[in-house]
Parts: sequence; C-alpha cells; structure tokens
Amino acid sequence: MIRRRTIPRNCPRPARSIGGEPKAEYRYLTGRFKDNPRMRRTLKKYLPDPETIRRNPWLRPFAGSLLHPRLWHLNRHSAAGAVAAGLFCGLIPGPLQMIGAAICAFIFRVNLPLALFTTLYTNPFTIVPLYVIAYQIGRGLTADHGNFVAPPEFSATAFVGWTEAMQAWMLSAAMPLGVGLIVLATGLAIAGYLMTKAAWRIYLIRAWRRRRGSI
Repeated sequence: MIRRRTIPRNCPRPARSIGGEPKAEYRYLTGRFKDNPRMRRTLKKYLPDPETIRRNPWLRPFAGSLLHPRLWHLNRHSAAGAVAAGLFCGLIPGPLQMIGAAICAFIFRVNLPLALFTTLYTNPFTIVPLYVIAYQIGRGLTADHGNFVAPPEFSATAFVGWTEAMQAWMLSAAMPLGVGLIVLATGLAIAGYLMTKAAWRIYLIRAWRRRRGSI
C-alpha cells in the first residue's frame, strides 16, 4: 500500500514559473511589497493631517468618529475608494461636499484625507461647466425638450449675488440637473476608482523594475 504524502496547509508553496524563472514580479505586487511606502509618504505630504480635519467647522460634529485608524490608513484599495468618494461627493450642491465625503469614507472605510482633498476638484471655476454637462446629460435621459437656460457667469466681485443666481438656476432645472448629477458623479467615481488602481499598479511595476535593475 502506497501512502500519499500530505503537505500541511501552512507550508509555503513554491512560486509558479514561466519559462523556468520564478514570477518574482507577481510576488512583489501581491506579497508584502504590494503597498509602496514611498507612494504613501508622497501622498501624505499633500493631504490634511488629523488636527486640520478636527478643526474644520463642517466636520466637527463627526470628530469622534473620524479618528478611526482605518480612515487614515493609505494603500491601493483605500486610495482608490477615497478618490471615488471624493469625485462623487464633489458634485453635491452647496457646502455639503466635505460632509458627504467624510460620511462615505466612514461607511466604506477608505482614506479620509484623500476623500476630502479630492472634493476640491469642484470650485467656482469648474462647477459651472460640470453642472452644464450634468444638465445636458439629464435632459437627454429625461427627454426634456425645453429651452436651454444658461447658468449665470461666475463673478468674484459679486460672489453672493452669483451664488443666489446659481441656486435659482439649479431650482429651475431641478429634474434634469438632479438626474444628470447622479449619472455624472457615478461615472466620475467609477473612472477615478479604476484609474487610481491602475496608476498605483503601474507605479509599483516601475518601482519593481528599478529595484530589479539595481540588483
């Protein structure tokens, strides 16, 4: 009787090979080097620290929950999720963008500073073109054939008046604008998530090749 040899589950298995060479690059990307410390340090230079977020008046009611360790951990998955949350919440009308990004970061346990930072892609200079795009998307989806009403032009000297005129324009185009914003925000979030993951992976592959060439 031939006894079958068993291998313990916790025994490390040899890496598969292609053409006789170990797949070192795959081990590098999926093993202990999958999240590059250099990239984390680079990103953290430009992201707000806990004290800055704690002092934010809009986020002060959530200060107790925003110090969870997972909200400050930065890796490929949390960075991609944070970018998606920031892109989606950046199109929320009014001063609720950072609150929405903080709530999404808490629910999905993604990097909070990066989610808040990403919302800054909308500002008085970019919000009007983005809302016009969303409005046109909503008109196409809701079959709205009414006359197009252009939003008010941004004026830094009359910011309060521009804000009131912008709110009136949004109310007049509520249905197509609301539908378009949801569709545009979802599309930007998906694209940002995939692009962040791809960029992180490309960075790691290049770092591996530089490391391999220096050996």
